[in-house]
Amino acid sequence: MVEVRLSAVRVDLQSSTPVVLLQETEGAHRSLPIFVGAPEATAIAFALQGVELPRPMTHDLMQQLLEALGARLTRVVVTELRESTFYAELQLRAGDKDVVVSCRPSDGIALATRTHSPLYVSDELMDAEGMVIEPEDSDVSEGGDADEIVGEFREFLDTVRPEDFSS
Repeated sequence: MVEVRLSAVRVDLQSSTPVVLLQETEGAHRSLPIFVGAPEATAIAFALQGVELPRPMTHDLMQQLLEALGARLTRVVVTELRESTFYAELQLRAGDKDVVVSCRPSDGIALATRTHSPLYVSDELMDAEGMVIEPEDSDVSEGGDADEIVGEFREFLDTVRPEDFSS
C-alpha cells in the first residue's frame, strides 16, 4: 500500500465535476485523481475548513457513531478501479476486533478528513493510474484558501442541473 495525502480538491473545468487528488507522501509523489459527487466534495471541503453546521452532515454522523461505539477509523484504502468506478474500504478497530467496510472513496476521504485518519492507495492502483501533477495555487495542503475552495463548490452547486449527470 502507498500512503497518500489529500493534496487538492478542485473542479474539473471541462466537465464541471469535482475531483480530489490523492498524492503519495513519499517516492515520485504521484497523484491519483478521483472524480467525486458535489455533495461529497462539499463535505470534504467543509471538513478541511473546519466548518461546523447546526446539524451534522452524514460524515459527521458517521464520526459520531464511531466514537459512540468505541470504534476508530484506522485507515481508508482506495483499493481498485473497476469499469471506471473506484472502490475503497474503511478499516476500523472496534475493541479488539478489526472490521473492514466497503465504501465509496469520496465517503472514505470525507470521514478520514474528519477523524484525521491516514489514507492509502493499493500499489497496483497507484502503479496503473497514478500520475505526476504539477501543484497549483489552489492545492489544499499547500496553504490554498479554503474559503475559495468552498466558494468554487457553491458556485458549482448553483449552476449544476440534473441533466448534467445523465449518461
